[in-house]
Amino acid sequence: MSSPVTAPRLLVVDDEPDLRRLYELTLRRAGYQVESAENLARARDRLTAAHYDGVITDMRLPDGLGTELVREVTRDHPHSRTLVITAYGSTDNAVEALKAGAFDYLTKPVDLSRFRDAVAAALASRPVARPAHEGRQGPVDQPTGAAMAPAHLVGSSPAMAAIRQRIERVAPSMAPVLILGEPGTGKELTARTLHACSQRRDSPFIAVDCGTLPEHRFETEFFGSRRDNPEPSMADHPGCFEAASGGTLFLNEIDALTMTQQARLLRVLQQRRSCPPGSDTEQAIDVRLVSATRADLGQAVQQGRFRHDLYYLLNVIEIRLPALRERREDLDELASALLQRLCRDDGWPVPRLSARALDWLRTLPLPGNLRELENLLHRGLALGGQNPLQAEDLQAAGPASTATASPLDPAPASADAARLDELSRHLDATERRVLEQALHDGQQDLAQAATRLGLNPTQLRYRLQRLGIPAGPGHP
Repeated sequence: MSSPVTAPRLLVVDDEPDLRRLYELTLRRAGYQVESAENLARARDRLTAAHYDGVITDMRLPDGLGTELVREVTRDHPHSRTLVITAYGSTDNAVEALKAGAFDYLTKPVDLSRFRDAVAAALASRPVARPAHEGRQGPVDQPTGAAMAPAHLVGSSPAMAAIRQRIERVAPSMAPVLILGEPGTGKELTARTLHACSQRRDSPFIAVDCGTLPEHRFETEFFGSRRDNPEPSMADHPGCFEAASGGTLFLNEIDALTMTQQARLLRVLQQRRSCPPGSDTEQAIDVRLVSATRADLGQAVQQGRFRHDLYYLLNVIEIRLPALRERREDLDELASALLQRLCRDDGWPVPRLSARALDWLRTLPLPGNLRELENLLHRGLALGGQNPLQAEDLQAAGPASTATASPLDPAPASADAARLDELSRHLDATERRVLEQALHDGQQDLAQAATRLGLNPTQLRYRLQRLGIPAGPGHP
């Protein structure tokens, strides 16, 4: 006969009697066992005497900071989860709490519905095993309902093993994550893996590319709009924060946001509430925020292009992805996995790579990382289609400069590869004409030209640099 299920036991730490009683009553009504403490010393006494599944603590206490308690619980009671309550606008304190190991933080005045949801989410992420004796640590198992280890991040190299371990450690919390890496290193895949390993995996994962978002659409795309919005085409449009509610919001190329947009995003993240354009009603925000960039945000902060306070809030947990050249030992596994996915998507039989083809791949610099490798394999499949896939198939699909530089005496570029090169040159020439015309019509003003094209200045500047088009006064 199974033993009866015991309600989770919680410890509430707050020096204000009225708030303490409010939190206790709210949690008891939700079915929890609740005890309380008015300061750090009393909380430590209770933690020594009994086991608690969760600890909710105010940030400022008469004898110290709540972050001290968070660190102690994280270190000595890994089976427990902690939540911190901080004053509105105290972003630095909240970030410190998350870095210390808190599952999440709440700002005063506390929304009781959000309070209950946060407690439930924290308890759902805790380890299954209870300690064998009160006041003593027991074995710690995987979090309740945890997803499988992130095995679909392919690669056996030490660098990838470390990333998988880090994802498994940080997935259960609500702490914001910043993913850094060169283009094509798998930043969105890493964010999706983090989501899949979290308690939010059954809720939406919403990805937003800040680098392609027109500036005039920022408010609507991020925060939505309501029926009283003066633009009918935008009526009842859910923003990405609303669409990702209960799940994960992934903001790629976060450095592309303007300073005004950064300030707006910071305010919403601090308040945990947003008000859609055209509405007077605020909505609570419940998302795990993951952002990514190829840029050096620290340098951008020093140069005044990115807000220090927003950077501090986004970069609670950092995951830095290695370039493909830094994990060459994974190339065989990566190529095999990519071929399987490409052939599955296109309905083709999956070929293997010949030894000579794999040797040739190892000679390539692949500055575009996984994206470049995928494109090369996809074109090789389309142009070759042999099993095993030969080096000549890949050489024909690759850029002429790469093929001629190979030490494996590659065959000359085929007519198909030449047509691909010609198409690429044609597309670049077309884009060049469009950009130059927009600059001309905008009297060489970058902001005006970007508006005409539906881009923001950062996006336009990137395209101009890629094509070698001068920007600013004196442009022909």
